[in-house]
Amino acid sequence: MKKLNLISTTVKVASIALVVIVSSCEFIRMKNEQAETSNTRKAVAKVHNSFLYQDELIGIIPAGTLREDSVARVTAYVNSWIRKQLVIDEAMKTIDINEAEVERKILDYRYSLIGYEYQNYYIKKNLNDSVSDREIQEYYREGLDNFILKQNIIQGTFIKVPKEAPHTKRIKDLMFSKKDKDIAELKSYCISFSAAYHLSDSSWIEFDKLVVNSPLAEIPNKIQFLRSYNFYETTDDEFLYFLKIDAYKISDNVSPLEFVKEDIKNIIINKRKVELARKLEDDVYENAAKSKDFEVFDH
Repeated sequence: MKKLNLISTTVKVASIALVVIVSSCEFIRMKNEQAETSNTRKAVAKVHNSFLYQDELIGIIPAGTLREDSVARVTAYVNSWIRKQLVIDEAMKTIDINEAEVERKILDYRYSLIGYEYQNYYIKKNLNDSVSDREIQEYYREGLDNFILKQNIIQGTFIKVPKEAPHTKRIKDLMFSKKDKDIAELKSYCISFSAAYHLSDSSWIEFDKLVVNSPLAEIPNKIQFLRSYNFYETTDDEFLYFLKIDAYKISDNVSPLEFVKEDIKNIIINKRKVELARKLEDDVYENAAKSKDFEVFDH
């Protein structure tokens, strides 16, 4: 019998969904009329003394949604409403609910849905996301203590190639060469034969990330290793590993600007976002105060 009731409920909900799909314009008209008197509102579900009305389903189905998807979406919404309402009713019977606190939380949630949406729109419209090198350098100099390295970083070249790769004895010479043709040859070789590689440039990279999945990751004293070698070659059962270190910085020292440049840029942009959000609230409040759009009563 429960199964038959469930099927019956699902069929009813599906029928409701079809009505929602057929004419959203009709629902809008109905909603305007229903705003005048709640007695004319058509209920689609009931839990004890709480009702879910047909006009409350408006907006659930995005334009262009397929009929079967629309039915499923409305069915899911109605079933979800029933479950939530049952839990609310059970809670009201079982524990003392601070209605004032609930209303405050509802207001906060309403703000998070509507206010934050407008806030994001305002920020996107007014945000200047251009950050100059000068701004980055000033922020870096003023907050050096905030840019202490938590890991060892290097500038250099790392190449991992299968043992059966051709011309592996030439790799070291190419890694140390400054000639453009040799640099191009090394890059071409890495693209063709390497399992992983990072070629030397001005960028800094975390040492642990660079040598992950290699015997170099198991080195017990990495600080001593970095201080002792500018080139290291090793192997395991399948691969050859080549590491050339051009420069390094040890953890707990101040990070080079280049390593944190993008982080600083994001910090500056986020600070601007916070300032814009604050400005929006202040401007809205001040304009409303001038227009006397709100009033505070004695309490």
